[in-house]
Amino acid sequence: MDSLMHIIEVRNVSFSFEGVAAKVIDNVSFHADRGEFVSVIGPSGCGKSTLLRIIAGLIRQERGKVIHLGDEIEGPVKGISFVFQDFALLPWLTNIENVKLGCSMLDISETERMRKALMELEDVGLSGFENSYPNVLSGGMKQRVGIARALVSDPDVLLMDEPFSSLDELTAEILRKDILYILKSKDLPVSSVIMITHNVEEAVELSDKIVILSHKPSRVKRVIGVDMKHPRNKHSRPFMKTVDEIYATLTK
Repeated sequence: MDSLMHIIEVRNVSFSFEGVAAKVIDNVSFHADRGEFVSVIGPSGCGKSTLLRIIAGLIRQERGKVIHLGDEIEGPVKGISFVFQDFALLPWLTNIENVKLGCSMLDISETERMRKALMELEDVGLSGFENSYPNVLSGGMKQRVGIARALVSDPDVLLMDEPFSSLDELTAEILRKDILYILKSKDLPVSSVIMITHNVEEAVELSDKIVILSHKPSRVKRVIGVDMKHPRNKHSRPFMKTVDEIYATLTK
């Protein structure tokens, strides 16, 4: 495989909902490379979540292409996993059963599914909660189950739709550090993360690149690279300067 190949490439993607003449997304292009954390930020209702679902193959774009490691995405594919804002856990399944759902595209035995699910729950700090149901978990623990379910299929791309927005700030901060560890760890296969967020400070804290979208119909207003070592000091001059730059672009 070409080492210079983008992990994900969004090429001139446009989308409008059936029966609605106005476009939601108009000619959006950007890419994510190996080892890169990309945040997509923009005004409410500009189609960020729709764009993420197009990248996941859950929604078909009207025009343009999404390329994963050189192959066009035409539906859900191995190698791309999704972490939802609202956890999306099935309440009638135990936590380990929810995690095992992430293996649905893998041709492996039930024994191997169980082994992988147990390992992922341990990795996210939920050993002992395997046979509990989601209703006994806190919001942060539910999102950990969601992250374990996304990782159990050994993806190279992790898509996240405002994964921390429903959590208290302390829990969100801990999970942000966990996600950075997942991306940087040589023991885990994730090569790239693409995250939707409304939180400018969160985007600067985590990202190597920030894609700023306009009001609907969404177009790329600007792509800002963030060249700061982790962990990032939120009170440093470069951090605050980048935050101000993004706010200025969003409100221009």
